[in-house]
Amino acid sequence: MKKVIFRIIFFTLLLLSFNSGFSQNLPLSKEAKISVITCGLGNESYSYFGHTAIRVADPVNNIDVVYNYGNFDFRTPNFVAKFAKGDLQYFVSARPFTEFLSDYTSERRSVYEQELLISPDLKQILFDKLNSTLFSEDRYYTYKFIDKNCTSMVVDIINASLGQNILVKKGNTDITYRSILYPYFDGHFYEKLGTSIIFGTKVDQLGTKIFLPFELKNSLEKTTFQNQPFVSTSKTLLSFEKEMPSSWWNNVYTYLFILGFVVLAHNKIVDKIYLLILSLIGIFFIIVGFYSLHLELSMNYNTLLFSPFLLILIFLSIAKNKRWTYRFAVLHLIFLVVYAVFMINKAHFLIVLPMIITSGFVLVRVAIRNKKRIPIII
Repeated sequence: MKKVIFRIIFFTLLLLSFNSGFSQNLPLSKEAKISVITCGLGNESYSYFGHTAIRVADPVNNIDVVYNYGNFDFRTPNFVAKFAKGDLQYFVSARPFTEFLSDYTSERRSVYEQELLISPDLKQILFDKLNSTLFSEDRYYTYKFIDKNCTSMVVDIINASLGQNILVKKGNTDITYRSILYPYFDGHFYEKLGTSIIFGTKVDQLGTKIFLPFELKNSLEKTTFQNQPFVSTSKTLLSFEKEMPSSWWNNVYTYLFILGFVVLAHNKIVDKIYLLILSLIGIFFIIVGFYSLHLELSMNYNTLLFSPFLLILIFLSIAKNKRWTYRFAVLHLIFLVVYAVFMINKAHFLIVLPMIITSGFVLVRVAIRNKKRIPIII
C-alpha cells in the first residue's frame, strides 16, 4: 500500500510540475537504475517483432516505472484509414513495472532487462527527458514502420540524453530490411506472403538503422561508452518458449494446393478468376502506394507479377479480341520473366516462385488459345 501511495504522489508531482510550468523535475537518488526492456515475440500481429521500453527504478523514491512508446488508441476516428495512410498518432505512456510485467506474464512472452551503465547525472537527464516527453505534446509521434517505432524512439531519446549518437546498429548492416524481417513471420505463412508482396523498394535497402527490439538488445550488448560497457549483462525477468501457431489453412500447403489446382484445372474460367485476383491485388498496391505515407509501401515492383493491366487482358478475352489478348498475354509473360530475374536475390523469391510458375502456365495457355493460326495451303 505504501508503494502505491508513493507512486500516486510521484505521478501527481510530475503532472503538477509540468502543468504549472516549473522546469525542475523530481531528482533521482544515487540508487536509481535505468534499463532498456526487451519483450519477446508473440503470435498477434502487433507482437510479431517484440517490444522495447525503458524502466526507471529508484528504491529510495519508491519509483519503478516503465515508459512505453508503443501506444495507440483504437478509438481514434477513422483508425483504419489513418493507420493505412501512415498518419496515425502513437504516444508514450508510463505505468508501474509490476503491471507491465504482469501483462507479459499473461501473454507468456519473455522479458529481458539491460541496465544502462551511465553516471547519475546522465540518468537524471534521461529521466527528465522521458518525463518532459510524457507531459507535453511531444508524447505523440507519427508511427513509421522502420523510421519511427517503439524501438527507434528509445534509441533516439537515449542518444539525445547522452548528447551524441553512441547507440548505433551493430551487426546485420550488410543485409536488407526485408531479409531481417523475413524470419519473424515463421509460423504465419499468409502474413509472411502478404508482407512480402506489399512492401516495395524501401525494405530492400541495407538495414543500417536499429528498428527492431532484438536488434537494439544485440547492439546494446556490443556498445561501449567512455571506454566501458554501455549496459550490464542482460537479465532474464521472464522466460517462455515461443509457441508456434498451428493452422489447417494458414500454411504453405493450402497455398500450393490452390495454385496447383489453377495449373491442373486447365479451365478458361479458372484462369480468368486467377488473373482477375492478381489484377485486383495490383490495383490495390498502386492505390495504397499513392495514398499511404508509409514509404515501405511505395515503389512496389511486385506489380510486375500482380499487374493491373491483367484486367485489360481479361476484358479483351471476354470481348474475343484474339489479337490483342495474345499480345497482352505475351507482354505479361515478358513482365514475368523480368520479375523473376529481378527477384532471384530477394528474400521473398521462394515464397512467390509458385505464383510466378502458375502465372506462367496461365499466360502461356491464354497466348496459345488466342494465337492467330496461319492457314496451311496445299
